[in-house]
Amino acid sequence: SERLAARLAERGLECAVLNAVRHQEEAVIVAMAGERGRITIATNMAGRGTDIRLGMGVAALGGLHVLATERHESGRIDRQLFGRAARQGDPGSAQAFVSAEDELIRRHLPAAMQRTLRHALKTRLPGWRSLARTAFAIAQRNAERQAYKQRKAVLRADTWLEEALSFTGG
Repeated sequence: SERLAARLAERGLECAVLNAVRHQEEAVIVAMAGERGRITIATNMAGRGTDIRLGMGVAALGGLHVLATERHESGRIDRQLFGRAARQGDPGSAQAFVSAEDELIRRHLPAAMQRTLRHALKTRLPGWRSLARTAFAIAQRNAERQAYKQRKAVLRADTWLEEALSFTGG
């Protein structure tokens, strides 16, 4: 978030950064985020559960636009992020910038599919956008399944430990 803010500043674009480092300024940053022409960079850790109120005339211009620079391992988190754009009946839009080099793809998409994706993106094969959407959906689904299995394993271990301790009187 800080690097992106610096890059925008180099181009003369002023922005506010909302992250774990600047959490004390959160209320002020969020209050200003819906103003016309305002650029706010927020990490996943920041601004959760907060509605951004649109400033005067912003709704007529299309509302808040959310740009995601990376997809999350959980589709639910992505939907929450995109949902920031159009709260309480306000207009808004969302857009995600993705790369075949994203961690989600590298960790959760089979190698053969990664190669196919890179080739399709590089050569702009017909249907490359659809392929990219499908690849990210598969990677996300694989990540969610892995996380589910891990949570299930932790629950089993916790249950076993609880039973073992109650049996020994500990």
